[in-house]
Amino acid sequence: MKMIDVKNGPQNISRIVLGCMRMPALSTEEAAKMIETSVELGINYFDHATCYGAGDAETRFGDALPMTGIKREDIYLQSKVGLHFDTMEFNWSKEDILKSTDEILSRLKTDYLDALLLHRPDLLYDPEEIAEAFDELEKSGKVRHFGISNTTPMQIELLKKYVKQPLVFNQLQLSLDQSQIIDQALYLNNKTTDMSIDRDNGILDYCRLHDITIQAWSPLQIGMFKGCFVDHPDFPELNEKLAELGEKYGVPKTAIAIAWILRHPAKMQVIAGTMNPDHLKDICEATKVDLTHNEWYQLYLASGKFLP
Repeated sequence: MKMIDVKNGPQNISRIVLGCMRMPALSTEEAAKMIETSVELGINYFDHATCYGAGDAETRFGDALPMTGIKREDIYLQSKVGLHFDTMEFNWSKEDILKSTDEILSRLKTDYLDALLLHRPDLLYDPEEIAEAFDELEKSGKVRHFGISNTTPMQIELLKKYVKQPLVFNQLQLSLDQSQIIDQALYLNNKTTDMSIDRDNGILDYCRLHDITIQAWSPLQIGMFKGCFVDHPDFPELNEKLAELGEKYGVPKTAIAIAWILRHPAKMQVIAGTMNPDHLKDICEATKVDLTHNEWYQLYLASGKFLP
């Protein structure tokens, strides 16, 4: 497993993160096995959110971890606050951040989080309230590091005006199909394609400039949640190239698709949302692959993109 150190953040963390959104579908025993498999594969970082199963994902994890014998201090637990599908609102208020964090800790059966992220921007957020919440959480020892998700450069700048703690993570969607945070700049000023439309405000370069580690979610997805492009009939050229490079490196096609993200010099983490141990093993094979510069572009073009 490839590891990274995050500036002002956690050290020696795995490039592959287990995303626990689908964990409520598992029994407690199955969840324990999934956690054990992750650690055996070198994964020491686990991602949660209050909205995953309306908290059930955290509860299942919290019940399962003691069954594994894995020490809490040997892994990193991250969760996200702010999404409330029950009331259909995003909420970054101080009251909600503090209340949600306490509920997370209770469900996970832990005294602290290694990282807490603000989940998808609240359109009514007050950065001064967030700063107060973060100060309380840090001072109490409940949260060690902080970050955001799906957040623009100017939103981060406004937060940084008030928030004292470094914002060390930003979760963003990225895959061979959804590659806009990487390639938008390629089509600058090009009126012949809507790929020239700026949809991310330069968030990738901003994060690199400010030492914010990107955590790529849905790394194998078509669109947001339209299934996986690996072995999908709508992506014949891409799957042919994935198979070709998979044969070269002796790994599954899935691993090549993940290696494409890991090859980027921004040193991102990749969130694997599978609850299938065999699939997770395939994903982790990506950390054994170092794609060449040319192979990276071959995959990019095979995914249906073009060079202007």
